[in-house]
Amino acid sequence: MSKIAYNLSIIKGIVFDVDGVLSPSTIPLGTDGVPVRMVNIKDGYALQLAVKLNYRIAIITGAVSDAVYKRFSALGIQDIYMGASNKIELLKEWHAKYSLQSQEIAYVGDDIPDIPPMRYAGLSVAPNDACTDVLNISRYISPVNGGYGVARDLLEEILRANGQWLSDTKAFGW
Repeated sequence: MSKIAYNLSIIKGIVFDVDGVLSPSTIPLGTDGVPVRMVNIKDGYALQLAVKLNYRIAIITGAVSDAVYKRFSALGIQDIYMGASNKIELLKEWHAKYSLQSQEIAYVGDDIPDIPPMRYAGLSVAPNDACTDVLNISRYISPVNGGYGVARDLLEEILRANGQWLSDTKAFGW
């Protein structure tokens, strides 16, 4: 039984913010003034597995970073939207592109710009250290902080609910 009070078997698409979700909220700056983001390897494993299992995965972030693009495209994610000033519009475009229903989408965010898409998605998810306003609208609050396994937590639950976690040889490689 899942710890998430939602019918996870209907989820077909999962959208992630980057800063504060797939990387910690505190980001060191390089000497050139460009943020240097950390990523979680277990998140990466779960993301690439979900892609292999034909889930639609998207990144919608306000950040513009070659490193972010390279990291997530290397995991097989094709829908990477950067410099997003209006995340809800991008979410609607993405959901229409794949003919998804809003209840088939999980959106993971941590801060104010994520609230409109979180309200739109069927399953709104936040890391444990998200801002209070986001925590208040989230259907599921991950027990981990942003950048420390939020994607792994959610994707493992979805894959388990669908009998896909460690279910075939795709699970045992990169």
